[in-house]
Amino acid sequence: MVYSKNIASRIRKSLEYLSNVEEKKMFGSLAFLLNGKICLTAGPKRLMCRINPELHEQEIQNDGCSTVIMRGREYKGYLYIKEESLKNEKYFQHWISLALDFNKQLTEKQLHA
Repeated sequence: MVYSKNIASRIRKSLEYLSNVEEKKMFGSLAFLLNGKICLTAGPKRLMCRINPELHEQEIQNDGCSTVIMRGREYKGYLYIKEESLKNEKYFQHWISLALDFNKQLTEKQLHA
């Protein structure tokens, strides 16, 4: 498993105030699950961010972004962001916030189902 230790460290620091975070080796990366759901991953030279699929087309326009493609299938709501684009802390936190917001929506749906 190859992943950016720098991105993993920054994710940990950003999520340290949350209690339901689990780290798990998945998809050849280090995944960060919140409330049992994939939220972010630290991959090789990239961050994977799970966001609201309704925001996908808007957010894909940002610097360093691409859609996650696995086995030839595009996953709307899952974005890769190149590590070189994440040097600005404000930009990095933008992605963390989007992922946390969507995770909260998923958790609330589960609680009300």
